[in-house]
Amino acid sequence: MAFSSPHIMPENPIDFRAPPPSPIASGRRSSVANDDVLTEFLEHSLRVPDLVLPDKIFPRQKIVETPPSIDFQSLHSPGSDSIPRILDSLSRMGCFQLVNYGIPSDFTRMVLTMAAGIFKVPPKQRLTVTRSPEKPYGFEEVHGEEESELSEEFVWYRDEKLKLDMETIMEARYSNFSEKMEALVSDMENVAEKIMQIVRENSERKTMYGGDILQGQDLVGSVCYVCKHRNNRRANYLGYDVIKMLIRGTDYSHALCLHICDGSSEFHVYSKKGWVSFSPDKDALVVTAGDQIQSLSGGQYKHVLGRPIFKGEQEDTISMAFLYSPPSFTSKSEMGKTISLGQQVIVAIVLSVLYHFFVYFFKEI
Repeated sequence: MAFSSPHIMPENPIDFRAPPPSPIASGRRSSVANDDVLTEFLEHSLRVPDLVLPDKIFPRQKIVETPPSIDFQSLHSPGSDSIPRILDSLSRMGCFQLVNYGIPSDFTRMVLTMAAGIFKVPPKQRLTVTRSPEKPYGFEEVHGEEESELSEEFVWYRDEKLKLDMETIMEARYSNFSEKMEALVSDMENVAEKIMQIVRENSERKTMYGGDILQGQDLVGSVCYVCKHRNNRRANYLGYDVIKMLIRGTDYSHALCLHICDGSSEFHVYSKKGWVSFSPDKDALVVTAGDQIQSLSGGQYKHVLGRPIFKGEQEDTISMAFLYSPPSFTSKSEMGKTISLGQQVIVAIVLSVLYHFFVYFFKEI
């Protein structure tokens, strides 16, 4: 007969019993006892931040103020008050209107009509001439159907590769447009150079060499934004277009921007203080100040962004914005006196390496 020993217990090598649950903390305090710092951090981190929306930076209530309309020919007349009016308007609003500037309106309208043909290029054929960091000229990339329904943009520049690519797509049509565009841009540059001369002569800030502070900048020359405004009467059209422009801004540093916006019902000028809205005069150029003028004047003239607004029943409309950057006014001898920021960084690195090398060398000796 087999007897079991009362001292032998059944085998249970692993105990799977879970520990008793921890007590649940009540309220919003941390489960760690007396951890006020952690509790305060969690309470603050869970709060929704106050968002600053675009309509708080740029008020919905637009200021209606019409900038002066300056006769370009009067700038050459002694005793004319045109120059003081330009300077005053640049200080207050960052823009003014220019009429009788010597470019026939029929010629301008012809170029605008020819520019409309650019946007007839099918989307697939645009891929080779779509803007990118490596290729900053051509068609603006469109994100979604909503954006394409509002406006389209093409950035024109004196670039041979852009011309060859567009001629491959449009053939003679683009060659004719490019030829007329060259002539129009040259005329616009002549107008802008006269305005820049006025600004330079009346700016408070100069460099130690007697020239502008624009000297030595990597200027890209004149760039033209060609924009097709679609006939769209949706309520959110204006807000969407404005926010898009404010986010992107202008990709190129410039001194002046000359806007051709024939047929626009309004023109909006945006700055940090808000926006100004007015109805531009017929066949007038709207001139806005760029970042280079703000630097040149030491903040006397403010950098603003301009945008024509087209409303009503009219068909799709073309506008143009010419970004003008003046050539350097510094002579070659003066350029030799300046050292760029990149060169200064390289010199600093080389001197630092040499310093540590000599310290190590003399310690070994």
